[in-house]
Amino acid sequence: MKKIDAPKKVIFVCDGKKCGRYSDDIRNEFKSAIKENGLKKEVTVVRMDCTDNCKSAPVIIIQPKNIWLGEVDEKNVRGIFKEYFL
Repeated sequence: MKKIDAPKKVIFVCDGKKCGRYSDDIRNEFKSAIKENGLKKEVTVVRMDCTDNCKSAPVIIIQPKNIWLGEVDEKNVRGIFKEYFL
């Protein structure tokens, strides 16, 4: 077994049936914000299966703070990133 040095902060982006329509754009926008702010070793973005919150799609989860956000739009990503990671 090999231990992987992973970032302590993770942005999970739901990729379920409804959220998946938007997840690629949201993930890419978060990845760009991470890179632009030099936080690649501190923050990562992970695609995850359905969270069963389809009424609030698209959904993201910010860990380790356990913050769940729904109805996230690609336009909201920079504001979310600034609020929780800068």
